[in-house]
Amino acid sequence: MSVIRTKHAVWTAVVIVALLIGAIRVSAFSLGKYEKVKVSGGVATIPVAKLADGKAHFYKFEDGGKEITFFAIKTADGSYKTAFDACDACFKSKKGYEQQGDKMNCKNCNQKFAINRLGPNATGGCNPGYLPHQLNGSTISISVNDLKGGARYF
Repeated sequence: MSVIRTKHAVWTAVVIVALLIGAIRVSAFSLGKYEKVKVSGGVATIPVAKLADGKAHFYKFEDGGKEITFFAIKTADGSYKTAFDACDACFKSKKGYEQQGDKMNCKNCNQKFAINRLGPNATGGCNPGYLPHQLNGSTISISVNDLKGGARYF
């Protein structure tokens, strides 16, 4: 009888652990990769201190129920780049980009783009959609009108 109880207890523990792991994954997934950007006076702002790690940070801007997403990153040379998390070619897939070292990788077609080359001259095709910004001391500022200009991707 004790062998049966032990097996039952072990299986119960396995099921509980599996459920907990599943719940944690669902919670982490539902939090998403996007942080809501702060907007005031027609300008979205991001503290540059958040970008000090050199990793792409993903943000969202909500406009009339539409979620417009983008990323910001500090490059190895110390400059800052901002771009929509979508492109002219693959935006319909709604997969966006992920960082792989010093490149941004399109999660739909797997093309890679050098982060330090992102900007107004890297447009079209599968390049991350250019999003202009201004560096104002310790803050990156992005015009709400520029964010709204990317609504077509989303």
